Amino acid sequence: MPDDPTLFATAPGSQGEPLAARMRPSRIDAVLGQDHLLGPGRPLRRAIESGEVSSMILWGPPGTGKTTLARLIARHCDAVFEPFSAVTEGVPRVREIIAGARERRQYGGKRTLLFCDEIHRFNKAQQDAFLPWVEDGIVTLIGATTENPSFSVNNALLSRVRVFVLESLSADALIDLVNRAVAFLGTEGTVIDLDPAARELLVRQSDGDARRCLNALEAVADSCRVQEPGPIGADDLQAILARRMPRYDRAGEEHYNLISALHKAVRGSDVQAALYWLARMVEAGEDGLYLARRIVRMAVEDIGLADPRALSMANAATEAYRLLGPPEGDLALAEAVIYLATAPKSNRADRAWHAAVAAARESPSEPVPLHLRNPVTRPMKAWGYGEGYCYDHDEPAGFAAGETYLPDRVLEARYYEPGDRGFEKDIARRMAWWAELRTQARPGGPGDG
Repeated sequence: MPDDPTLFATAPGSQGEPLAARMRPSRIDAVLGQDHLLGPGRPLRRAIESGEVSSMILWGPPGTGKTTLARLIARHCDAVFEPFSAVTEGVPRVREIIAGARERRQYGGKRTLLFCDEIHRFNKAQQDAFLPWVEDGIVTLIGATTENPSFSVNNALLSRVRVFVLESLSADALIDLVNRAVAFLGTEGTVIDLDPAARELLVRQSDGDARRCLNALEAVADSCRVQEPGPIGADDLQAILARRMPRYDRAGEEHYNLISALHKAVRGSDVQAALYWLARMVEAGEDGLYLARRIVRMAVEDIGLADPRALSMANAATEAYRLLGPPEGDLALAEAVIYLATAPKSNRADRAWHAAVAAARESPSEPVPLHLRNPVTRPMKAWGYGEGYCYDHDEPAGFAAGETYLPDRVLEARYYEPGDRGFEKDIARRMAWWAELRTQARPGGPGDG
């Protein structure tokens, strides 16, 4: 509880420090929301308690306790904690830390824990600077990142560390955090009375981020110091807090996660989910034309010829967005997403195209049959170009049943097979009729007399 003097690393009222820093836990048991890593008997918990911690990457969203956990590890391992930011510092600073660590080890001093915050901001070559010191054990490296390490950490370094994934805090963990923070602020002389609706709103707007939650609560505390004390409701809290910006990075993993969710929701014909993911991306500030391009791709890849109007709808939405821009143009994107999500689905055209491309690569030199070649010169006509070609429009059914249009090697190929949904049902009936006419026209077929 907050009145436990060992719960937090910093005493209440520490000059100038934000609430999140003042409330940094001083014990493993006080860390919220990471029981899968720090619960009793978990490997990381056992390693920390034994003091035998190897280099690692802590990967998780903002405000999940990566820095706190690194500090706790240094404390439990009786190591010198050397913080380093890949945003504001460079390789020369790393060399300084390494020199100090080497000297410490040489004279039997404490081990050194090098904490690299936002390690993904270092490029792959800069990350190589850590390799020899990690291998030699000069330092124990703990890198913190909000980006998927498989994308942002080079393979050589990744193979020498363990990766631990931290999770966004659950609503229950955030409620616990709010209760602790309200009690902690009370020890500093600031009384905050949040009603249940305000607590629920604070938890929801924190979006799993402990730092965001504590920063918001500190804004409430500042307001309470200059206003009459009294219960704070949801409307009061909303007025105090600035509009929340969702966690989003156009170049990061969350960008790809959200567009993947949108695409799969459209493919799965879940219009409610599709609208939700679209709204999430729009609210986060995603480029509308990027969304429009992806919507066009959904039309050609997942609806295809089951509804040929889908592509027209997607293209029209793109042009509308170009003309109107946000926010009016967002509605055009939403209408296209609704149309696509509720349209019949088929990937037969997509599969047919890839099959045809594969066949073209396997037989890139098959000659065009002579009867399909245009005899544009007299010698070409003498050589048989165009001989025997039947002009379909002159045939009774507008279809030259006995004609062939493929080289002999791939004569029986079937790249496109229409599905049984939407407009493709009509295509399938037409193709079946043509196939029957071809059968009748072949030697030995039903029409051969």
